[in-house]
Amino acid sequence: MVKLKNSAVVLKCFGLLLTFTFLFSCVQQKNVVSKIEGKKISITENLPEATAIENFIKPYRENIDNDLSQILAYNPENLEKSKGEWQTNIGNFLADITLIKSRFVFQSRENKSIDICLLNHGGIRSVIPKGNVNARHAYEVMPFENAAVVIALKGVQISEMVNYIISEKKPHPLKGLTFAIDSNNLPKNILINNKPLNNEAIYYVVTSDYLANGGDSMTFFKQGVSRYDLDYKLRNIMIDYFKEVDTLRYDNSVRITKE
Repeated sequence: MVKLKNSAVVLKCFGLLLTFTFLFSCVQQKNVVSKIEGKKISITENLPEATAIENFIKPYRENIDNDLSQILAYNPENLEKSKGEWQTNIGNFLADITLIKSRFVFQSRENKSIDICLLNHGGIRSVIPKGNVNARHAYEVMPFENAAVVIALKGVQISEMVNYIISEKKPHPLKGLTFAIDSNNLPKNILINNKPLNNEAIYYVVTSDYLANGGDSMTFFKQGVSRYDLDYKLRNIMIDYFKEVDTLRYDNSVRITKE
C-alpha cells in the first residue's frame, strides 16, 4: 500500500511538472516575422466593375471638361511670375482684378471701400498663356480653395506690411499701395491711393483667407481691427473677370521702386 501511494504521488508530481513546463513554453513562445511578400494586383478596364464605374463617371467628366474648356476671353501676352524683381505682370493683374471684384462686393455689403490688395507670390501656381483663356487656366493659376477676406488695419500695420515686403524681396501681387526703397533698404514715400500713409487711419485690405490667418508669416493681418469674409474664391474672381471682358487688360504701373 505504501509503494502504491508513493507511486501515485510521484506520478501526480510528474504530471504537474509536465503541465507547468507546457504552460511556461507557451508563455515564452514569440512569433517572429521572417519574410514579407507583396504583389501588384492590377485593375484593368476589362473588369466588369471598372467598366461600370467608367460608364457612370464619363458623362460627368465630359460635362466638366466642356465647361473648363469653353473660351472666355483673349490674353494678348504671357502673364507669368518668373520675370520681375518687385512686381510681375501676372501679380499686377491678379491684384488689380481682386481689388476691383472684391470692392464691389464689400461696398454693397458694408458700404465701405477697399484701399489695398495684397496677395502672395507663392500662391500663383501657373502662367496665363497668350491666346484664348478659359476656366481651366484659372484653376491652374489658383488650384487652392482660397477666398477673399478684407482686414481692417491701422496705418501702423500698413508700415509693418511694407517692411515685410522689403524683407521678403519677392514680387507679391500689390495694388493701392506704392512706396520707394532707399539706399539703406528702408521704405519712403508710402502712399495709399496716392495719399500719404496716416498711422492712425484705418485701411481696408483685401487678401486671401490663408494670408489673413497669418500664412507666409504675414502676422500683421492677425492684428486687424476687424475682419470680413467675402465668401468669394480668388479663382472665381478670375473666372468672373474672364467672362466680363473680351480681352484681358493689365495695369503695368510701378508699385515699388528701388533707389
